[in-house]
Amino acid sequence: MAKAMKRLYEGADWDFSTLQRIHDACQGIALEMGLDVYPNQIEIITAEQMLDVYSSIGMPLFYKHWSFGKHFAHHEAFYRKGLRGLAYEIVINSSPCISYLMEENTATMQALVIAHAAFGHNHFFKNNYLFKLWTDAEGILEYLNFAKGYIARCEERYGHTAVERTLDAAHALMSHGVHRYAGKKQLDLRQEELREQERRENEARIFNDLWRTVPTKAGKSTPDMNLERRQAITGLPQENILYFLEKTAPRLKPWQREILRIVRHVAQYFYPQGQTKVMNEGTATFVHYQIMTKLHERGGIGDGDFLEFLKSHTNVVFQPSFDDQRYSGLNPYAVGFAMMQDIERIVTKPEEEDRLWFPEIAGTGDAMAVLRDLWANYRDESFIAQFLSPNLMRQMRLFHLTDDPEEEEGMRVAAIHDERGYKRVRRELSRQYDIGWIDPHIEVVDVDLAGDRRLIVRHTVINGSLLDEHDAKRVLQHLADLWSYDVVMQECDRSGIMLKEHLVSPRKSAIAA
Repeated sequence: MAKAMKRLYEGADWDFSTLQRIHDACQGIALEMGLDVYPNQIEIITAEQMLDVYSSIGMPLFYKHWSFGKHFAHHEAFYRKGLRGLAYEIVINSSPCISYLMEENTATMQALVIAHAAFGHNHFFKNNYLFKLWTDAEGILEYLNFAKGYIARCEERYGHTAVERTLDAAHALMSHGVHRYAGKKQLDLRQEELREQERRENEARIFNDLWRTVPTKAGKSTPDMNLERRQAITGLPQENILYFLEKTAPRLKPWQREILRIVRHVAQYFYPQGQTKVMNEGTATFVHYQIMTKLHERGGIGDGDFLEFLKSHTNVVFQPSFDDQRYSGLNPYAVGFAMMQDIERIVTKPEEEDRLWFPEIAGTGDAMAVLRDLWANYRDESFIAQFLSPNLMRQMRLFHLTDDPEEEEGMRVAAIHDERGYKRVRRELSRQYDIGWIDPHIEVVDVDLAGDRRLIVRHTVINGSLLDEHDAKRVLQHLADLWSYDVVMQECDRSGIMLKEHLVSPRKSAIAA
């Protein structure tokens, strides 16, 4: 039987005592659902403050950079013209978990946001294996505060221009500044400020020893080393390019290496989020739907409040069809929420088809136990590959369309939602969320230690798509400026055959001068 409760609020107005009542009611239901969350910290911000958070990629403490001001101006212009709305909330993966709520929200919207962010996202952040592996939730805010102060001190000491050039280059390489595989010890970000001084004192000796065999004058060269020897000295191949530059770039100053370290730590913080968009939003949407429904059933919110919630919820999970002008791909909220609901149905009310496809979970009865296990142990690619059901494929009318320029017939429907097509549709959709497939595989493979110090970078072409030449050269320019010598990128197929080559030299106003 549902537990009756007093009405949490009347009308659209709210105050902080109202928010406390809403939070406590949501927390009680979340505990019934078996959710495990970080302590919550809820902050109320204005629309302009929300725009400011937008501009700094959602972080409450961040160093200054011109690109953040550019993003702020862009978002503000569209918002003021009514061409773009703002998120109802932004949530920070930290401990305590910080949820920013817009002060313009009604009481019902604040309840929705608290349920969505403070309990849905919060549970996912704390329990998913990727976040456990790569994110230091307890230390991230303290580290960001250190980073902000450190870069401000660098600007005072070395000048805004020098710091800005280093940050520009680091940001250009940010997506290639993460460790993608487990094995390295998780960082304790709270200790980074203490370690920075020690690194600054020791790095010069380490780098000098690494480059002592490199000729300092033209015409004098040590005997050439073989590839294995060069790779052993420089730790190659290395796909974390920022890490390689931080440790190995011959002319970077200690403060520049620390900035590269800061940027790659931020990139590593966001790495799990890029792989769990569907699951993360699906989890939060499923949780807020369950909590708000139970609040209504128990009398905590009225019928009008529940209708207001349903209108907002429906907008969030709306999925335009492929021939709709509003279509821009699959809505992660729609896909995630639909899959969570479908799994709940399979666990509690399975059909014969479900028992054939999902024998381990069909009919087991405890939907929340199954969902909590999935939320903890999967990412988007594996989640879709294993739990997208034929029933949901039919509901969403999914099909696989190929457009291969090498095929005479050109565009064709390769698979539809039928017995032959279910597995292929599911496999192809999951591949769209596989970072190994959608992100270019680029790594540093060699450096000419005994000659001109040229750096060799290789792009292994996996899905047949070469890099855009203009964008590739712009990013390589930043890499060359940080390396301070020529950089060559080789684009090769899986067999090692060269498809294309790019050569970039550092600019005269090189970063590592």
